[in-house]
Amino acid sequence: MRTRPKKGQKHRVILPSSRLGGRRHFQVVRAAETDKETKANAPEKAPAGGSSFNQLLGIKGAKQENDIWKIRLQLTKPVTWPPLVWGVLCGAAASGNFHWTVEDVAKSIVCMIMSGPCLTGYTQTINDWYDRDIDAINEPYRPIPSGAISENEVITQIWALLLAGLGLGALLDVWAGHDFPIIFYLAVGGSLLSYIYSAPPLKLKQNGWIGNFALGASYIGLPWWAGQALFGTLTPDIVVLTSLYSIAGLGIAIVNDFKSVEGDRALGLQSLPVAFGMETAKWICVGAIDITQLSVAGYLFSSGKPYYALALLGLTIPQVVFQFQYFLKDPVKYDVKYQASAQPFFVLGLLVTALATSH
Repeated sequence: MRTRPKKGQKHRVILPSSRLGGRRHFQVVRAAETDKETKANAPEKAPAGGSSFNQLLGIKGAKQENDIWKIRLQLTKPVTWPPLVWGVLCGAAASGNFHWTVEDVAKSIVCMIMSGPCLTGYTQTINDWYDRDIDAINEPYRPIPSGAISENEVITQIWALLLAGLGLGALLDVWAGHDFPIIFYLAVGGSLLSYIYSAPPLKLKQNGWIGNFALGASYIGLPWWAGQALFGTLTPDIVVLTSLYSIAGLGIAIVNDFKSVEGDRALGLQSLPVAFGMETAKWICVGAIDITQLSVAGYLFSSGKPYYALALLGLTIPQVVFQFQYFLKDPVKYDVKYQASAQPFFVLGLLVTALATSH
C-alpha cells in the first residue's frame, strides 16, 4: 500500500526487487538514486485535479483511485479497445456474409468482447506488469508501481482475462460451425504475441521496428481476421492488405513512444525516438501511416475499384493536415489532440477498404 510523502520529504519510487520466499517484494528507491537526467524529467506525483473519466479510460491525467475494481478497469485501458472492436467490424464487413440478424449481431458482439475487453485488457495488463520499472520512472503514481494493486491481484487479472478471451474464441468456433477452430487459434496467437511483446527474454518492444509492427498487427490484422473468419473465409488478398495496414499500425504505435523516451532510455529500450532521435522518428511515424494508405489506395484502383480508392485518398488528406498541425510540431504536447483528430479518418479508411474487398 502506498503512503503519500509528508511535507518536506522526497517522493519515493517503488521498484520490484528480487523474489524472496516465493513472493516478489518491492524495494523503495529514492529519486536521488536514479539517473540524474531521468530524475529531472520524471513526475514526482500524480497530476493535480486528476479526472475520474480519464481514470476509467486508463489514460494520463487519471484521478488517484482506491476502488480495486476501478483500478482493475484502469489497467485494461478501455481507451485502447475501440480499434480492436472496429477491426472485428471491418472483418465482418469484408466477409460479405454479415447480415443484420439477431444471431449475426450477437456473434459480432461476442467477438468484439473477446478482442476488446478480454484480450486487449489482458495485453494492457501484462504490458503494465512488465513495464513497472519504466512506469516507476515516468509515471510512479500508476497502479502497479504505486502499490495501489497487489502482485496477486495483477496476476489473477492477467489469467482471468486470458482464459475468458480464449474461451470466447472457442465458443465462436462452435457457434460458427467451424471444422477447424480458427478463431481460437487466432486468439492463442494474439495472446502469445502480446506476451512476447512485453515479457523477457524476447520482449519485442525493446526493438522499435519489430515491437511496433507486432503491436500494429495485433490491433489491426488479428481482429479483422477474427471478424472475417467468423462470417466468411480468410483469403490471401485480405492477409496482404491487413499486413500492409499493420505497417500503418506501426506508425500509430510510435506516437505513444515519444512520451516515454526518458524511461525507455534509462532502461535501454530501443524505441524509435530513442534510436533515431525525436525529429527523425516523427517522420518515420507519419511516413508509415501515409505511405501505407496511399499503397492500399493504389491497390484498390488497380483492382478496378476507383471510387473506393478515391474515398480512401479523401480520408488520408485530413490526416496529413493534422500531422502538420499537431504531431510534427510537438509529438509529446499534442499527442492526444493529434490522435483524437486524425485517427477517426484512419479507421474510416479501414472500413472503406473492408467494404471494397467485400464486393
